Amino acid sequence: MRFMVVVKATKDSEAGAPPNPEIMEAMGKFNAELIKAGVLLAAEGLQPSSKGARLRISGDKRTVIDGPFAETKELIAGFWLWQVSSREEALEWAKRVPAPFEGESEIEIRQVYEMSDFGREMTERQRQKEEALRAQIGQR
Repeated sequence: MRFMVVVKATKDSEAGAPPNPEIMEAMGKFNAELIKAGVLLAAEGLQPSSKGARLRISGDKRTVIDGPFAETKELIAGFWLWQVSSREEALEWAKRVPAPFEGESEIEIRQVYEMSDFGREMTERQRQKEEALRAQIGQR
């Protein structure tokens, strides 16, 4: 099972303030533990929304909305992608995450869909195409 673990943004992360060295050190150690345990698939911090954009899609119409975005609590400051055996294991790892910011922080844990989750809705042909795409990604 794969889980995306999302670090929610704060006013400081949205202002582009760099994390303090102690937090960076603690995160580095935690990431090393994840790697050693074979859990970590990816981990990245994200630049503030002021450097980003959103794309609103309505039928054939595409509208670009430049950042920054007002609702900090709805924004993402970074993420991990973990592979674990259960939701409970993901939660156990999440409870060990060092505080990503000074003060209050929030982390969201979401399970990633697997092809098997779609059952009969995904045809064999669609499944084969998806597997071929994933194989191409894996070759990079």
